[in-house]
Amino acid sequence: MALTMNEIYDVIKTDGGKTPSEKVMEIAKNFPDKIAMRYKEFGIWEETTYEAFWLKSQYVAMALRFFGVSKGEAAAIHSENRPEWFFADIGIQAIGAVSVGLYPTNPAPEVKYLLSHSESKVLFAEDQEQVDKALEVIDSLPNLEKIVYFETKGMYSYDHPKLMPFSEFLEIGKSEYESFKDFVEQEVLKLDDDDIAMMIYTSGTTGPPKGSMISHGNMRWVATQIPNFPIADRLNEKDPQFLSYLPLCHVFGRLIDELIGIHVMATINFAESIDTVQSDLTEIQPTVFPAVPRILEKMHSGAMVRMKDASLLKKSLFKFSMILGNYAVDRKLYKNFDDILAKVLLSVGYLLSFRSMRKKLGLLNAQSAVSGAAPIAPEVLKFFMALGVPLFEAYGMTENCAYATTNSAEKIKLGTVGVPNVGVELKLAEDGEILIRSGGVFKGYYKDEEATNRTIDKEGWLYTGDVGVYDDEFIKIVDRKKDIIITSGGKNVSPSEIENKIKVSPFIKEALVIGDRRKFLSALIGIEFDTVSNWALRKNIPHTTYRDLSEKDEVRDLIWREITKANDETSSLEVRKFRMIPKELDHEEGELTATQKVKRNVLLDQFNDLIEEMYT
Repeated sequence: MALTMNEIYDVIKTDGGKTPSEKVMEIAKNFPDKIAMRYKEFGIWEETTYEAFWLKSQYVAMALRFFGVSKGEAAAIHSENRPEWFFADIGIQAIGAVSVGLYPTNPAPEVKYLLSHSESKVLFAEDQEQVDKALEVIDSLPNLEKIVYFETKGMYSYDHPKLMPFSEFLEIGKSEYESFKDFVEQEVLKLDDDDIAMMIYTSGTTGPPKGSMISHGNMRWVATQIPNFPIADRLNEKDPQFLSYLPLCHVFGRLIDELIGIHVMATINFAESIDTVQSDLTEIQPTVFPAVPRILEKMHSGAMVRMKDASLLKKSLFKFSMILGNYAVDRKLYKNFDDILAKVLLSVGYLLSFRSMRKKLGLLNAQSAVSGAAPIAPEVLKFFMALGVPLFEAYGMTENCAYATTNSAEKIKLGTVGVPNVGVELKLAEDGEILIRSGGVFKGYYKDEEATNRTIDKEGWLYTGDVGVYDDEFIKIVDRKKDIIITSGGKNVSPSEIENKIKVSPFIKEALVIGDRRKFLSALIGIEFDTVSNWALRKNIPHTTYRDLSEKDEVRDLIWREITKANDETSSLEVRKFRMIPKELDHEEGELTATQKVKRNVLLDQFNDLIEEMYT
């Protein structure tokens, strides 16, 4: 019989946190039939129990051992989220090897760098596309012994000696397991806090990605804090449902799905693909919803556009419900989060309009939601809160296992990233840089002692690179230290604050504010193509490509009106001029990081002519 959430938290408080492999092993023994994950196969949901999860992870571990992967050596995973990702990751960690995640969007040159830098001996590749990237650079990877692929489609004609299907790899592991059944469990129990569990590479906005070494001790410590997590505190079901869509190679996805998800014995539902996340959300209606600003901004834009096309009655009900919802949120924020009147108003809004909208968004059953990985506009957060979704902004980074500060129902202030989490010390350096100290602070950057020493001081303080304002309770992120704009007049400006205001618009996807050493602020703007295209069709404005639509005078006028609205609402200097980015930004072309963050320096160089136009 499954444990209640309170019983699960009592276990964590008594026994402490576990590494993911320790926890999977424990659950498999005590609750073998508990459903660990669900995934679609030919349109039908298939289930995997914790017993099967642990068994396949052991097969992976034994096969890795067979192919010579030893404790401390690396194995990489290059795939979208899927059950095999978990089997591989847990198997790697279980024998003390180091798990390295690659983004599915990583092009061949980045694959070469990451595999070479990490010295990975085995690569788990999702399909033909990822295999092709590895084979393109295989001659530069002398350490790589095996490429194990999950999907066999298109692979039958490949005959490279280092290639092997996952099914065959598991069979080897199964055979080894039958001969040494206790080996993996014994290795799990030998894992030391200082042993490296995973290497998570930074996004590399200003240079080559750095390999952040996360130890088993880091994972155990963060897991110990789960009962204190606001995202976990609101769970009250025996069978919480998670939707796995945030990349598992990113620290945020790993924290939510692998560490929290496994510790609370959740069922992890895998999105069919990154393109089907919205439909998967609608179908699954998960209990927990972690998100990044880009996802929330798109959901917000989509909802607003749908209401513009709705009937007069639906528009009226939605408008009235939003008035109630916003008033309720204000009461929650400035009076009491459990304010009775606020609850009544949200209930009325729910019945009139919001139940239907939350269901379409996939948030009908969301008991807990969190936005992280990048700053988000308070207006977007308030929109979801007005719908009755308990969405809070949190702050963390790879180097502290994504565990630093959080807003919650008890402590919330829009425009901030909340208060320091339990067990986290926070202070500001003289220049305003945020410093963090906790058991989650990483062990340093692989093969980069100099960068490590710049990032962690002798007292264990992590220099985050983020500038903040701290009032001894709430912390507000101003911007990345390296991104602060100083105008020719000597005024310090946070570009992200203004950019987020601009991106509240459903018509704007990208905004890059410029003004360092300049007389005024300007911006490069990328449109939300689908939204602007629908708008243009309603206005009978013919168009074909992204570039064609961006160059329409009517679209430029639309964007300027949206920028003017943002100017009216920002406390910083206003944006006086803008230019349209003539293409959709792309990771493979080096314009975005793997986490979809804009590479500011790349765009400043690439679109320098457009920028100079605004200042001549």
